Amino acid sequence: QGQLIESGGGLVQAGDSLRLSCAASGRTFIGYAMAWFRQAPGKEREFVARISGSGDRDYYADSVKGRFAISRDVSANMMYLQMNSLKSEDTAVYYCAASAIYGFNEAHKYDAWGQGTEVTVSS
Repeated sequence: QGQLIESGGGLVQAGDSLRLSCAASGRTFIGYAMAWFRQAPGKEREFVARISGSGDRDYYADSVKGRFAISRDVSANMMYLQMNSLKSEDTAVYYCAASAIYGFNEAHKYDAWGQGTEVTVSS
């Protein structure tokens, strides 16, 4: 089995930028759709963005559209989330996930998950 490992989280101020990374190890996720989810304290895990296996299609939650950008380096088995104009409501643990099929926003459609990286945005 493979692993997804997130990195890049931290404490930033509102308006700052942060770039999260997700590295796949132990297996290839080439061809897999990948996504970012987040979970704020006391809230359910929510969809943030997804990207197709080839990286040519993406989709964002309304709450991050225009501020976040998802990308992937297929050859390096890496995925990224560039987060700009961060707001306090972006504070959460961010998870990367993989699915054999592109097109889902529901967490249960993803069968591989990382452990998460924490992002805290102070206002």
